[in-house]
Amino acid sequence: MPRRPFHKVLIANRGEIALRVMRTARRLGHGVVAVYSDADHDAPHVRLADQAVRIGAPPPAQSYLNIAAILAAAKATDADAVHPGYGFLAENGDFAAACKEAGLVFVGPSPDAIAAMGNKAGAKAIMQRAGVPCVPGYQGDDQSDEAMLREARRIGFPVMIKAVAGGGGRGMRLVSDADAFPDLLRSARSEAAAAFGDGTVILEKAIANPRHIEIQVFGDAFGNAVHLGERDCSVQRRHQKLIEEAPSPAVGPELRARMGEVAVQAVKALGYEGAGTLEFLLDADGQFYFMEMNTRLQVEHPVTEALTGLDLVEWQLRVAAGEPLPLIQEQINFSGHAIEVRLCSEDAAHDFMPQSGRMALWQMPETIRVEHALESGAEIPPYYDSMIAKLISHGATREEARTKLIAGLEQAAALGVATNQSFLISCLRHPAFAAGKATTAFIAAYRDELRAPAVDAADLELAALLLSVSHPHAHPVRSGRSLAAAFATPLRFEIGGEVRECELWRERDGLYRVTQDGAEHRYEIVSLVNDAIRFRRADIVDGARFVRDGDRLFVQHRSQTLAVHDLTLARPQSSAAAGGDGKVRAALNGRVVAVLVKPGDRVELGQPVVTLEAMKMEHVHTAGIAGTVAAIEVAEGDQVTTGRIVVEIAG
Repeated sequence: MPRRPFHKVLIANRGEIALRVMRTARRLGHGVVAVYSDADHDAPHVRLADQAVRIGAPPPAQSYLNIAAILAAAKATDADAVHPGYGFLAENGDFAAACKEAGLVFVGPSPDAIAAMGNKAGAKAIMQRAGVPCVPGYQGDDQSDEAMLREARRIGFPVMIKAVAGGGGRGMRLVSDADAFPDLLRSARSEAAAAFGDGTVILEKAIANPRHIEIQVFGDAFGNAVHLGERDCSVQRRHQKLIEEAPSPAVGPELRARMGEVAVQAVKALGYEGAGTLEFLLDADGQFYFMEMNTRLQVEHPVTEALTGLDLVEWQLRVAAGEPLPLIQEQINFSGHAIEVRLCSEDAAHDFMPQSGRMALWQMPETIRVEHALESGAEIPPYYDSMIAKLISHGATREEARTKLIAGLEQAAALGVATNQSFLISCLRHPAFAAGKATTAFIAAYRDELRAPAVDAADLELAALLLSVSHPHAHPVRSGRSLAAAFATPLRFEIGGEVRECELWRERDGLYRVTQDGAEHRYEIVSLVNDAIRFRRADIVDGARFVRDGDRLFVQHRSQTLAVHDLTLARPQSSAAAGGDGKVRAALNGRVVAVLVKPGDRVELGQPVVTLEAMKMEHVHTAGIAGTVAAIEVAEGDQVTTGRIVVEIAG
C-alpha cells in the first residue's frame, strides 16, 4: 500500500482536544496549525500552535463548521494533514471528502465509511444485515411529523428520538407519550441542525435502565482490525456522558470477547481505517444491542490509553500516514482500572444548566492526568460544549482508581464559573457507583442524594470571614494582640440562593468573632496567602481556597464550591428575577431558537414560551405566572445575555 507521509497537521477543533492532538503530533515530529473563532482569539490552543488562522466572522458557534475557511487555512500554512478532533466536523463525510479533494490527508476514516457508519440510520441497517442485534426502531426516509408519530406509536412508548449525525446527546430526546412527541421532535431536530447541520432523526425503543457500553476499535489500510476493550459510559445527564471507566464492572471475559469480536468483524467488513467506537446498550440479562458507531476519536479515549499504555492519537496519525496498525490483537494488553470524569461549566443544582463567564481561579491537580485548555482569568464562551476539562485516574484496582480520582477532584480549583465538580465527587462517592452498579438511570435514581449539601452555619461564617479579609480596603491580617477597640462589621450577602446577614468582629486578641442568628463562633487565621486560607474554629484547623472577583466571592471548602454575592452595600432586590412579576428572563447567555407564543396568547404557569440554545443544548424557558402574553422582546436568531427580558406576561 502507498504511504501518505505528511509534515504539518492542522487541527480543525478547539480547546483540550486541540492541545491533546498537538502534543502527540509534535512528539512524532509534525508541525501543528490551529484554527480559531473570534471567541477563541487568545485561547491556549491558539497561542501554543506553530501557526494559527482565524476561520470566520461571527457567529463564533459556526466558525468551526466552516469547511471552506478550514481548507483555506491549511493552504495558507502549507499544512498537508487535517485532524478533526471530535465534535464539529469530525463525522462529516463532506468535510473528509473536501480534504481529500484538496490533497490533504484526513486523519480519520474514508468519506464512504463516515457516510456508512457516521449516520445512525445507515449504521443500523448495515449492522442488521450483518446479523448484529440492534435496538428496535425506525430509520426511514419519511421524516414528516405524521410519519414519525405513526412509527413512534408502532414502536411503543417510551421512545428515544436521536439525531442521525453527531453525538454527545445533542438532538436526543426521551419521549414518554404521544402528546409530548411533537414538541420534543421539533426540539430534537432544531438542536441537531444547530450542532451538526443536519436535523434528520431516527426513533428507537427506550430500553429500561441499561448499561452504555462502547468498544474501541482500530482499522488500517491493509485490512487489519483490532479492538482495545470496552468502556462503561453509563453515568449520564441529558443523555451526555459524565463518567467513563474501563473495564466495565458489568462485562466479564466471555461477554468482552463476544462484543469485541462483533466490533472487529464490523470494522473489517467496512474496510474501516482509523479510530472508531461501536456503542451498545447492555440490558440486565446480559443481552447487548448496537446503537451507533462513532467514526472518530472519543472524548473518553484517555481511559483506554491508561488501560493499554498506548497513545491512540499516535495510532490515528500512523494509520492516516499509510502505516499498518502497530500491534495485532494478541499483543494488546490491559492493566488495572481507569476512570474519567468530565468537568463541565454547568449548574448541577439547576438541571445542569450550562454556565459561561470568567474563570477567576483555575488550578488542576498534578497527581492524575488532566486534559484541559483553561487558565485563571480565561473567559468561557457560551457557544461551545460545556466540558472544560477531563480528569483521569488509573489504579491497580477499580477502588484505587476511584479514590485517586476523588482526591484529584478535591485538589482541583475551578472558581468563578459554576461547575459540576462537587456533583462529580458525590457520584464517585455514592455507594451504588462504588459497588459498580450504576446504569444509565443512576443520576435520575439518586439525584437527591447526589445534590450538594445545604449551606450550613460553618459555610456562612467562613463566607463572612472571607468577604471581610478579601475586601480591597480590608486591614492587613496580623497575628497577636491589638490596642484597637473591637467593632462590628455588618455583612449582607447571597449564598445558596438565600440572602443572609451577620456581623463580624475583630477582637483585640487578633481573633475574629462571627455572629449569625444568635449564634457565634471565634476564628483564628493561621495563614492567608494569595488564594488560600488556613484557620482554626473550635480547636479544628481547616483550610479553603477562594478568589474575590469584584462583589463576587468564590470559595472551595470541604469538596464544595460556594458562590457568594456581597450585598452589603447593594440596594435590596425584589423577587422578580424568579419570573413572579410576569417577566421571563434569559437564564443564560444564548441564542433564541424558538418563540413558542405570540402576543395575546393565554399561558399557564410553567408553560414553555421561549427556547434558547447555548453550548450546543436547548433550554426551554417557561411562564412564571398564568396570564396573557403582553409583549415578546426577542425574535428567533437573536443572541441574548443572562437576565434579559424575553417575554412579558400580564396576570
